[in-house]
Amino acid sequence: MTEKPKRKRKVTLHWDTTKTSGAAAWEQKRRLARAMRLVIERLVPSNAPEDELRSAAEGLERYAEALKAHPRLKRFHYAESANAGDVGAFFDQSPFMGLANPLAPPITIGQVGERGAEATVTFGSAYEGPPGSVHGGYVAAAFDEVLGFVQSRSGNPGMTGTLTIRYRRPTPLHTELFFEAEILRIEGRKIFTRGRLFAANEVTAEADGLFISVDRKKMDALMRRRAKLEAIKRAST
Repeated sequence: MTEKPKRKRKVTLHWDTTKTSGAAAWEQKRRLARAMRLVIERLVPSNAPEDELRSAAEGLERYAEALKAHPRLKRFHYAESANAGDVGAFFDQSPFMGLANPLAPPITIGQVGERGAEATVTFGSAYEGPPGSVHGGYVAAAFDEVLGFVQSRSGNPGMTGTLTIRYRRPTPLHTELFFEAEILRIEGRKIFTRGRLFAANEVTAEADGLFISVDRKKMDALMRRRAKLEAIKRAST
């Protein structure tokens, strides 16, 4: 990789967000997730009065109870690109990319060339570690997601074996960040990847990821286990 990003432009989502979002309910779910992200962003540093906070908490608690009356999703929506089997799959529930997941920043990822990827993200107040900076754990998790996407392009994707992060300088909050990532080489089941994180043209962190290709039967077993856990969860709520 060069010392500076080869190009700094708006990243286009790689996956097809129309696969499920044609349903009006999913559009509203994304809208609700955006509103929840905004609440989180403004709540964390807020010094709102006690009565207002109490009223808001009670309203959210009532809605949480109302949600219990609805069935849980039966269709599996891939939570991460590393095990989707399709880098163009639908990731609305991802904790880092998911447009319908209020925990997600969210990260936007797109492919570059045969073995590369680029991504953008802005971390808000809820992700703070050092003053004014992104918590290192979130930086590492974001690398795992971006490198997980790029290794999926190998044609035989797997799961993270090792992830090594080198923190060069604090990564700023409230700033559009830019990732570039690539597959370095493939040795049998091992997929070696590398990525860098930029704030403007300064590298704030670098990462090397080793992914191990997983047999589809093992992934299917994980899917069956997930289905059982979901059934137990539905029965208890």
